[in-house]
Amino acid sequence: MTRKQKRFAIIAGIGAVLVLAATLIFIALRDQIVFFYSPSEVKERAVAAGTPIRLGGLVKDGSWTCKGDEWDFVVTDGATEMAAHYVGLLPDLFREGQGVVIEGAVTPQGTFAATNVLAKHDENYMPREVVDELKKRGEWQKPEATSISKPKPTC
Repeated sequence: MTRKQKRFAIIAGIGAVLVLAATLIFIALRDQIVFFYSPSEVKERAVAAGTPIRLGGLVKDGSWTCKGDEWDFVVTDGATEMAAHYVGLLPDLFREGQGVVIEGAVTPQGTFAATNVLAKHDENYMPREVVDELKKRGEWQKPEATSISKPKPTC
């Protein structure tokens, strides 16, 4: 074998190992990917029942009920609403009118069976670094005071 052929064989071997490693990584991650949708997108894309997704939006006012540790509420994006059911403890920040991201799947009946609930903080929140940068540029305006959020219902 000449030097050129040895060099080519080494490069081809390294390339094959990299392709194999990338393939294994993508196969392993394929089952871990969860897409994020709003209620309107779930309806538009006709997400198949049982497909794991994340649903994000606002908890509709007056839609929150509980029976023991079972919680029913409606998630809305302003245009479309989707009923959700969750069994377990809800986060402390979970309130009506607040943002929420729930993980789970759409049921055959068209509701959402949540397996995990993530409450979002106030939309007026800004990281300190961003505030400092805005102050440096003279563009900072203090956010308006928000009203006290509704208390969390108890069962």
